[in-house]
Amino acid sequence: MEIVQFDNVSRIYVSGDHELRALDRVSFTLDEGKFVVILGPSGAGKSTLLNLLGGLDSPNEGKITVDGRDISKLSDNELADYRASTVGFVFQFYNLIPTLTAYENVNLVSEISANALDAKDMIAKVGLLDHLDNFPSELSGGEQQRISIARALAKNPKILLCDEPTGALDSETGVMVLKLLLDMAKEYGKTIVVVTHNQNIAKMADTVIRVKNGKIRSIEEQSNPLSAEEVEW
Repeated sequence: MEIVQFDNVSRIYVSGDHELRALDRVSFTLDEGKFVVILGPSGAGKSTLLNLLGGLDSPNEGKITVDGRDISKLSDNELADYRASTVGFVFQFYNLIPTLTAYENVNLVSEISANALDAKDMIAKVGLLDHLDNFPSELSGGEQQRISIARALAKNPKILLCDEPTGALDSETGVMVLKLLLDMAKEYGKTIVVVTHNQNIAKMADTVIRVKNGKIRSIEEQSNPLSAEEVEW
């Protein structure tokens, strides 16, 4: 079942007389419950695409439909509601609040999501129940990323958006985080969208969207994606 549709979407940035088309008439659809990788080099338009899908930005042209709702023309308040109810975010550098414990960082989403899952249960799912009272500075990079995944999933979003989620991790920890992300998202029936330049992560995807110079270069459906353990890192 289709959950996302981009229809001739452009995002244009203007500085003085210079116009930059970060995305140029992009069209694609995403199916519910799939693991999608958006692949491309730096400056290709990947993060712009993710920001539009996440309601962090709005297009200059075209239409974006998510779960049957046109988010292209939403007001700032409506976009805030959309972000609270529909999407979860996992970033490269975790974005945990340093003055809050692991539990408090995850439980924070209960204040913005009406359907939030239990914070303690989510932390248990990522294997860090014995770190509930630790602050981010007391956790390793991999542990911080696992807490950020627990927080994103506790929000109970339909779509999980991940911006280079293993970029700050070593290979072994990155594989662990990707496996955790896949296993938990599948268990809870989430659509996962990962932005990366890492070709190996693309081997794990149901759908690979290749972006370059603001345009979609190809869309590939993979019938037998590899698991995290099968990929040669």
